[in-house]
Formats: sequence, C-alpha cells, structure tokens
Amino acid sequence: MTKFSGLKWLYPGMRVKRWLLLATFGVLLITAAGLGLALIANMAVFDLVGDINNFFRLHTGQPAAAVVLPLSLVLLGGGMLCLGFGIRGAVISVASAVSPQAARGLADAVFRTRYLQQGSNIVVIGGGTGLSTMLRGLKEYTSNITAVVTVSDDGGSSGRLQRELGVLPPGDIRNCLVALADAEPLMRDVFQHRFNGEVSGLAGHSLGNLFLVAITQLRQGDFEQAVKDAAEVLRIRGNVLPSTVERVSLRAVMADGAVIQGESNIEKGKGPVAQVALTPENPKPVADAVEAIRRADLIVLGPGSVFTSVIPNLLIPGISEAIARSKALRVYICNVMTQPGETDGFKASDHVRAVSEHAGRRVFDYVLVNERVPRRDLLAKYEVQGQVRVEPDVEKIRQMGFKCIVGDFISETNLVRHDPEKLARAIARLVE
Repeated sequence: MTKFSGLKWLYPGMRVKRWLLLATFGVLLITAAGLGLALIANMAVFDLVGDINNFFRLHTGQPAAAVVLPLSLVLLGGGMLCLGFGIRGAVISVASAVSPQAARGLADAVFRTRYLQQGSNIVVIGGGTGLSTMLRGLKEYTSNITAVVTVSDDGGSSGRLQRELGVLPPGDIRNCLVALADAEPLMRDVFQHRFNGEVSGLAGHSLGNLFLVAITQLRQGDFEQAVKDAAEVLRIRGNVLPSTVERVSLRAVMADGAVIQGESNIEKGKGPVAQVALTPENPKPVADAVEAIRRADLIVLGPGSVFTSVIPNLLIPGISEAIARSKALRVYICNVMTQPGETDGFKASDHVRAVSEHAGRRVFDYVLVNERVPRRDLLAKYEVQGQVRVEPDVEKIRQMGFKCIVGDFISETNLVRHDPEKLARAIARLVE
C-alpha cells in the first residue's frame, strides 16, 4: 500500500485534482503557444512547420505570423495564469490540510522560515525570566539560536520534582522552549498552565514541567533527549540545551561570610553574595552546548540573575573554556534592577566584575547597559521590595577593558524589565 501511496492524490475529496488539472491545462496552452511562436520564427521544429506557413500565405495572402502571433500571446498568457493558479491552489489545499493556521499566511510563513534560516548563529547563556525575554526578541531575527540553560534551580515546582522524582529542574528549560515556540498560542498557554491550590498534589506545578518529566521517564531518564522531543512538539525556532545533565546544587558565600546552600535560599540571605560555587564541582558539560558555542557568531550572557542564572553556567569548565576560546562576538547584558539577597548595592561594574571573576577568564568583550531611568512610581514599588535601579557606571566598565553598548533597553508596564525587541535589535546590529 505504501508503495502506491502517490495514487491517493487522485482519491475523491482530496481537493487537489482540480488544481492539478488546471495546472496541466496551463502547460498545454503554453505548449501550444510555443508551437505557434516556433511557427512564426520559421524554425523547423516539426516537419509540418514549413507546410503550415505556406498554407497561410496561399489562403490569406499574409504570413502565418499575422494570425498566429496574437493567438500565441493569448495562449501563453492564459497558460501562465492557469499554471500559476493551479500550483497556488494545490499548495494552499495541501497546506490547509496539514496546518490550517499556517495556510492563511503561507507566503509569510515560507518567507519568514527561509529568511530566519539565513540568520547568524547565536548562543544565549543564562536562565530564569531574563533568558526567555532575550529569546523572544532574537527569534524574530534568526532561527539559528541555541539557549544554554542553567539547571541549578531548586525552588518551586522544579525543586519539588527534583526532590521527589530525581529529575533535573525543568522550569527554566520550559520557559525557554515556550519563548522560542512557533506552536499555536493555545499550546503555549497550556504548556505554561500552572495548577491551582484546588488540585492537591498538582498544586503549584506547571503542565510543561510535568510534560518534560513524563518524556524524561519515557526516555529512560535521558533529560537532554526529552528537551529535544518537547522542542518538536512546540516547533521551536532554534535549540534549547541544559548546560549539564548532572545534578548540581548552588552554594553561596555571602559578604558577611555566611554560607548558604541551594539557589532558592540565596535570596533569603543577607546579601550581597560574594561568591558562588557548584556542588559537586566541575560537572561535565553537554557536548551539543559546547559545539554550539564553538560554531557561534555571537555569544550572549544574560540577562538574568547574575549569581543564580548566569554564573552557574560559567562554573562548568567546558562551557567557560569554550566561550573563552571562541572567536565570536561576546556580550554580557547587565541587569536593570538589583536583586535583594544577591546584588544589593551593585552597580553595573559590580555585575561585570562578578561574572568575570567567577569565569576566571575573559568570556565577553561588550557590556550592554540600560541608561534609561524607570518611572518614579515603579522605582518606589521596587524599593519596598529592597530593589533599586542598577547605576550604569559606564566609564568604570570601560576602564576595566570592556566596550559598552548604552541605551534605552527597558519596557515599562507594571514591571521594570528588559524589552525583548529593544534587546534583540541592539544585539542583531552587532552581527549585521
């Protein structure tokens, strides 16, 4: 049956035959026009050409061209229209059967896909909300994106799943998958849906986290493959990879000397953080992540919590070494607001210094810093939570040997965050 599956195009109700017949009719008209033009040119394409030309001269007193030329042009025009509409109709009919949503904007979808496939190879390294924000903007410029995501989260749904089922924390991975998704909005919303307190046992878990855990178990514990499978379901533009598939925990030494174990506990400490480390030390990096860094045209660190989202990836020797060896453009995106318990009192240069010192090598050349001051009412709202605007001490960063990209990169709604479009536009200019 499979061998003759092509015959199914001729089955009733396929809504393709009519368009194929129209296209075939167009080909016949174009062929007839070609014969007519060959006659006009007096080319001996067929043995009858000369005889037909003589026939016209004998009965009309005019060469065949006077009659055949207008007719051939009409046939050619009609044939091209029939062929074009036939092909268009067949393609739309097939596309609407496969994906009704895509068929409505088929030309745009094809153009976008082909255009994005020619984009630069960009690797974005981090975690948390900041990384997914960056990805939402970049996916409009290229589909050659690889997100390398930290797996040290031990709070919320991710932490519970890690403790109860022994899986890697899926939360940050899930957010990145959704950010890069080309799936229907409903699918993205379902993936992000978080069960409420009325459902005991599931309360606080997001469906996407449970989905990733389910695939991991089906894949015999292969979390990396589970992420790839989820990426296919969501039809993402690019790739999402964990920085390591080993179970790691984050340990922080605070400025007052206190030692805190676990990412979720760090923000509860009396900051700022002086140093962080992974337990166990020197985990093995994911090979695909190292390869993506090696092939990258641009490497972006952040945005995100400097000590709990960005730096943990750099504590994996293979990751930081690959970035240091890379000849790609390398950018660090500085946070907009400080984080209580982590970066209290930090200026932009303090963020830069923290990342550089923990990496132990030069892993970026550019620093993107927001200089726009948020609205006063928003600043007041954040101050209640112990957060203040990160001061853009750009000159000090330049004295440290880094180039600065300074501008307005924030979006103001009820939160102060990086704007995906503004960030992506600034980053894309670097590789134009």
